[in-house]
Amino acid sequence: MPQFQDTIKQAQDKVAFNMHMPYAENYQTPYTGSIIFDMVDEVTGETLWHFEQKNVVTLDAGLHAARLFKDNAEPNFGAYMLAIGTGATGALLSPDAPDNKQRRLNAEIERKAFASTTFRNSLGVAVAYPTNVVDFTTQFAASEAVGPLNEMGLISPISSNPAIQNLNPNTFPTYDNTLDITGYDVLLNYLTFGIVSKPATAVLTITWRLTF
Repeated sequence: MPQFQDTIKQAQDKVAFNMHMPYAENYQTPYTGSIIFDMVDEVTGETLWHFEQKNVVTLDAGLHAARLFKDNAEPNFGAYMLAIGTGATGALLSPDAPDNKQRRLNAEIERKAFASTTFRNSLGVAVAYPTNVVDFTTQFAASEAVGPLNEMGLISPISSNPAIQNLNPNTFPTYDNTLDITGYDVLLNYLTFGIVSKPATAVLTITWRLTF
C-alpha cells in the first residue's frame, strides 16, 4: 500500500463539466483526481516503477453525477473499478494528453474492482468519517495486467463482473452528446502516461485519489 507523505491541500485547479447546455461553459467545479502508481518485483521487493500524476475528469463523470443526484437507485455503481490498457496515442514515452471527451479506454486489457476505499482528512490521515478526499486502491497480481501499459481509467460499470464489458460505442474523439449512456460502462477519470512494461513477475498497486 503506498505511503502518503504529502499534505492534502484544497484543490486549486478547476475542471469544467460541459453538460451541453447554454450555460455549460461557465460551470466549474473543484473536483479533481490523481493516481499513485507502484510496481514492485514480486520476489525481490524492488520498486520497478513509482509515479504520482493528475488525471482528467471526463464529461461523462458530470452526467453520471447528475444521474445519481436525480435518483439514488440509478446508476448501479459509483467509482467501482480500475481499467488499465495499452492504447494511449502519441509517442511511447510522451503520449497525447488525456481529453475529457474520452468515454472508454482505447485498448483495455484488464479491469478490477477496488479492494479498498479510504477517507482521508486534510493531513492525509485515514479516518472513519466522510471527508472530501477518498482513496480507491486496487492491486494487480503478477499474472494480471501484463503488457506495455500506458492508459488507465476509473470506471462505473454496468456489471460487477470484471470479465463483462459494456463499452461506450464512441471512440475518441467522437463524443455524441445525444447518446443514452445508461446501458454502458461510464469512464469517470482518464489518465495517459509514458509506457510502463509490466512483466509477469511484478505486482502493481494503484491508488486513485479523488478530491471534491
